[in-house]
Amino acid sequence: MKSLTRRFSAAPEGTATLFFIQIFATLGFAVLYSTLVLYATKHLQLSVKEATTLMGVFGAFNYGLHLFGGYLGGRFLSNRNLFVGGMALQVMGCACIAGGSLALFYVGLALFLTGSGLNVTCINMMLTQRFTPEDPRREGAFLWNYAGMNVGFFVGFSAAGYFQATQSYSSLFIFATIGNFGAIVLASIMWKTLADRNTGLLEATPQQFRLRQLAGIAILIGLVPVVWLLLQRPGMTETLVKAICGVVALTLIYLTLRHPDRRERRNMTAYLILTVGSLMFWSLYQMAPSGLQLFAVNNVQLLVGGVSIQPQWIQNINTVVIVVGGPLLAAFFVRMRGRGWNIDIPRQFAASLLLMALAFLILPVGIKLAGGDGRSAFVWLFASYILQSLGELLISPIGYAMIGKLAPRQYQGVMMGSWMLVTGLASLFAGDFSGMIPSPNGTTAVATNPGYAKLFAELGLGSLLVGIALVVLNPFLRKLITDKAEVTAEEAPTPAGPAAVVV
Repeated sequence: MKSLTRRFSAAPEGTATLFFIQIFATLGFAVLYSTLVLYATKHLQLSVKEATTLMGVFGAFNYGLHLFGGYLGGRFLSNRNLFVGGMALQVMGCACIAGGSLALFYVGLALFLTGSGLNVTCINMMLTQRFTPEDPRREGAFLWNYAGMNVGFFVGFSAAGYFQATQSYSSLFIFATIGNFGAIVLASIMWKTLADRNTGLLEATPQQFRLRQLAGIAILIGLVPVVWLLLQRPGMTETLVKAICGVVALTLIYLTLRHPDRRERRNMTAYLILTVGSLMFWSLYQMAPSGLQLFAVNNVQLLVGGVSIQPQWIQNINTVVIVVGGPLLAAFFVRMRGRGWNIDIPRQFAASLLLMALAFLILPVGIKLAGGDGRSAFVWLFASYILQSLGELLISPIGYAMIGKLAPRQYQGVMMGSWMLVTGLASLFAGDFSGMIPSPNGTTAVATNPGYAKLFAELGLGSLLVGIALVVLNPFLRKLITDKAEVTAEEAPTPAGPAAVVV
């Protein structure tokens, strides 16, 4: 505890507050993320295909709205206002889902997704605003914040597994409601500490500020029925989200090519390349609550040492690795860089994809060694989650911290949101991949194992190829990512001119 206090005392004001807020803010999402497919199939009696498609749309909305959240928070409502407003929608959403009917489920899901989709960018922006671009403590702060998020995941997953054993879904969603309300209480107590810094909204006149606040509230409320309507048509929604992602990608490419500052343009180019690697990683990672969860329930031996492991508890393999490994990795990086080791962003991204490849390639080995009933030993799935979690540590918090380093000031909110939008697109791809798995209904693990083995092998090889490509591109990416201002040949000073021209 003294170490934690000492660590936060050296960080900018508000860093510790955001760490604890993150824990409570994550609870509702952890419950829905880990339980949605099981709740939809076991309680609402939806088919496996309908449930996995809904899970893909759930991720797409949750992460896809992050892009708009960065814009709405920075220019209309302020990040702290939008965060609290979004949490209020999550509280109402969980309360509706606790009602237990299909109609209330869709209403609650629309409320929850609107809130969680918009406010996650806000908490990351509030954190990144507390550091200057060159502050070396930024990466460590995001790793700690990521650890706080995973404390929330651990509690949420554990509670979900406990209530899953008796299928007490109503009590589970009431628990999520109370947890999310805790985030609102903490934010209210530390309201002044969480004030926005260096955003476009702060430059508005008092009249402009009031008008933007009203517009922001109207947008926040108006999005709920839109999300509700799109949830009724998941196929159309999936196509729409993919089209939006394509437009955003083209817009970022255009902004990069037209950006006047050469150094910032090179950094933005590196961002675009690393985004491709991120898309591959998250497309496989997002299979955990859908395809991998169904594989665990139907094709893995979950009775270990006399203990029946609930599906949601498997997700806690990830949270333990993140909570324990995040701070350790932050300390390790500081020590190694102090000794002159070049542990840079491109290398971390390449390593994460190679770890993800190995995580999927070992699953067919476990299937090959399965017992007579066709169920793989739990150790193979356990090892897969360990490898995925190590890869996540290298790519996710580093990706958030990278925005502050690579994004020009005027694009920080959009680029932070775009980075999260990639995860939303990956969720749709994960749903597509999960839709390729054999249906477990009316069949056995022995019969479905070949389909699983083929799918996991193909996905693992895909991640391996992208990881190798990033290894090859590492020297090029390191040249693009630079903190030094450059001088072009046309701008070079003459002997009689100024000593330097900074672009």
